[in-house]
Amino acid sequence: MSVTLNFQAHLHELFSQAMSTVLDGQSGIAPLAGTFIERSRQALHGDYACNLAMQLAKPLRKSPRDIAQALIAALPHSEVVEKVEIAGAGFINVFITAAAKQTVVKAVLQAADDYGRSTLGAGRKVQVEFVSANPTGPLHVGHGRGAAYGASLANVLEAAGYKVSREYYVNDAGRQMDILALSTWLRYLELHGVQLAFPGNVYQGGYVRDMAQQISAAHGARYVRTAAEVMRDTPPATEDADAHLDALIANAKRLLGEDYAYIHNHALTEQLGDCRNDLAEFGVHFDEWFSEQSLFDNGLVARVVETLKAGNHLYQQDGAWWFRSTAFGDEKDRVVQRDNGLYTYFASDIAYHLNKFERGFDRVINVWGADHHGYIPRVNGALQALGLDSGKLTVALVQFAVLYRNGQKTSMSTRSGEFVTLRELRNEVGIDATRFFYVLRKSDQHLDFDLDLAKSQSNENPVYYVQYAHARVHSVLVQWDGARADLTDAQAGLLDSEYEMALLQRLIDYPRMIENAAQDLSPHLAAFYLKELAADFHSYYNAARFLVEDEAVKCARLALIAAVAQVLKNGLALLGVSAPEKM
Repeated sequence: MSVTLNFQAHLHELFSQAMSTVLDGQSGIAPLAGTFIERSRQALHGDYACNLAMQLAKPLRKSPRDIAQALIAALPHSEVVEKVEIAGAGFINVFITAAAKQTVVKAVLQAADDYGRSTLGAGRKVQVEFVSANPTGPLHVGHGRGAAYGASLANVLEAAGYKVSREYYVNDAGRQMDILALSTWLRYLELHGVQLAFPGNVYQGGYVRDMAQQISAAHGARYVRTAAEVMRDTPPATEDADAHLDALIANAKRLLGEDYAYIHNHALTEQLGDCRNDLAEFGVHFDEWFSEQSLFDNGLVARVVETLKAGNHLYQQDGAWWFRSTAFGDEKDRVVQRDNGLYTYFASDIAYHLNKFERGFDRVINVWGADHHGYIPRVNGALQALGLDSGKLTVALVQFAVLYRNGQKTSMSTRSGEFVTLRELRNEVGIDATRFFYVLRKSDQHLDFDLDLAKSQSNENPVYYVQYAHARVHSVLVQWDGARADLTDAQAGLLDSEYEMALLQRLIDYPRMIENAAQDLSPHLAAFYLKELAADFHSYYNAARFLVEDEAVKCARLALIAAVAQVLKNGLALLGVSAPEKM
């Protein structure tokens, strides 16, 4: 973003100089840091507002209006400032010249796809880990929100100048994968006439039967065992469902021996492959698919536990090793190694986070479901116990979206198989609507996904409204049938109507929006911005003619709407949404 268009930063510098002048000689009062320039909410109140006088009132023991007058008197001259006014108790409203605003048209057309990109991140390395759903079944619409949020956040951070690595953590070790392998094997036995009561706490979706049929087709009856063998020494499910399940898993491993790994790996490969394809079709791609099992294979889990023991951060009780999580603000201590010697999921998670830090990221962002909120203190505590800077880790929480179809709330449960998959949703609604709707709210806010609205072609549908603005511009430019390059040097000084000035300011706001979205980890700001830009354009479209006889006026107006289309395209790309030329 050029200095001439970064009015907020420019005004911040001007008022910082004015503040230094006002404070000169004031003993013990240091210039204030932080943000004191904001965009005005109403055009009547100027383009930007400064609250510096309000902040200085207490230390200077003067009225804000008197301080505001002093600041204005000390304000250095700037060609982009038309006038300043004092409003209310002491706010300073700043009006930018029309000529300064009009330069944005050429800036957008010249920068094209790069318009809005910032150097805020200065190339710092950021890892964004998101989705990371257990590969135990198809992704459902809840996972979809985390995917859309994480992908959009990564795009925003990249546009803000960070070097971003997108990562999926594959939970390919542990109990959940054993449950999936068992589920598949039990369905396989069912296909071969083995009569067993199918437990209620295993995975029951149709995809489990599909995998069982694949195994049967490839290997026939090789893995068949009798019901008596399978049920040997298993406690009744009615007394202890988890103990019953664990006994079934143990029997499967004993009975199948080395063949158990085939069942396990087949289920993992099928579900992980389906997940990869699903996300790729959704426009979500990862730089790294990181295996949890690799942390055990390379000894990092064992090393982490031994390091924590050496630092006196673990203690033994009832044969298990416990992490002193309460010493770091957690509500209770946590087991990292069970009495049978097996490591817990928490132990591998500590190792995974150590691995992230050892890879040299300047910042690590975990995108977790809101139900993982209580997990944050123990992870932060483990990082501190290992001597790492836990401040480099940020956890962004995402509430699951709730899908409503025909006014009915749809249940989503991977175990029961009663869920709406992400693939089903995007096939019905479309990728663009799905991606856009998922980021319409701040990630930690509840989201009701209105399926009927998402499919409607109306102004009430926000993605349709935004895309229609882009298509409208293209339609006008096709009617004109000129070369867009010819618009770069259009006489933007002719753009001075109320509608045109509103659009110019909105275009100027785009780079700052990206920086705010990156700093707050809030890609929903891009969705809000696009709706506002589309609204400004539609108002202009309904109020003005573009293909007028006056060549200079025509080119100026066409240049403006071409710039609008470019920014709509750039903003939609951040969210993984297309910018159609026809609708």
